Amino acid sequence: MDLRQLRYFVAVAEELHFGRAAERLNMAQPPLSQAIRRLESDLGVELLHRSTRRVDLTDAGRGYLARARRILGEVDEAAHEARRIAAGAVGHLTIGCVGSATYSLLPALSRGLSLELSGVDFSFRGEMLVPDQAAALRTGAIDLALLRPPIADLSLTVLPLRRDRLVVAVPADHPLAALPRVGVTDIADTDLIVHSADRRSVMYDVVLGLFRDAAVEPRIRHEVGETSTLITLVAGGLGVAVVPEPVTALALDGVVFRRLVRPAVSVDLALAHRTDRTEPHLARAVAVVHRIVRGTPAPAPGRT
Repeated sequence: MDLRQLRYFVAVAEELHFGRAAERLNMAQPPLSQAIRRLESDLGVELLHRSTRRVDLTDAGRGYLARARRILGEVDEAAHEARRIAAGAVGHLTIGCVGSATYSLLPALSRGLSLELSGVDFSFRGEMLVPDQAAALRTGAIDLALLRPPIADLSLTVLPLRRDRLVVAVPADHPLAALPRVGVTDIADTDLIVHSADRRSVMYDVVLGLFRDAAVEPRIRHEVGETSTLITLVAGGLGVAVVPEPVTALALDGVVFRRLVRPAVSVDLALAHRTDRTEPHLARAVAVVHRIVRGTPAPAPGRT
């Protein structure tokens, strides 16, 4: 028995006429009649009552028709599902985001990915530092990472997305809040809040590099693991912090942001995934994230 026999039988059972069934199947009637006879012989039961005037289903035929329809439906659904998987239209992806990307990009990413890849189930993990993201990519705990380079891991593919300027988060009642722009030397004598050195934060190295280049010793008073905590401490008046500009999306009472100048510095934002990951839905998600971050218009409806 093969699927053709099932399709032949379903056509005859639904038409109850060999001639119409043969026309529907785009074949001659004699081969169709022979195929149904072989099917009945293989099963050892009569599926159809035949007469010179009409064709009717036997009780066995009615039961077999119900099962045959379900089998063919499952086969067709399996083929459809395989095509959708090959096209990258279904799957599951977890995206890990560095804190500053979470606030500015997560709303747009969640909306854009849901619209353009509606069959892919997305979940997000925010406030991840780069070492944690790299480890999670390697183990498969996350599939994609929005992170701040550099990242020294040859098992990962890192795709540059954009550059973000640095700004200074200042308590609203701090004297520096009255300045339109702030330089590194302006904050030399101010308590500084930074990301944790113990967790090997990229921003920790960036901020200390700024002070080193300016030949200024920073007054680090607090080290934190999450950007949201860092900004909360600024709001509490415990110091100032140098952060990427997208953090300004985290509007919090008691905090103002001033552009960092002399020198004007920026940090990269990149998208990373394991190099050996080649699933179609991951490749499509990479393209969508790249487009959203770059601000490129979405493709016209009906195009992928």
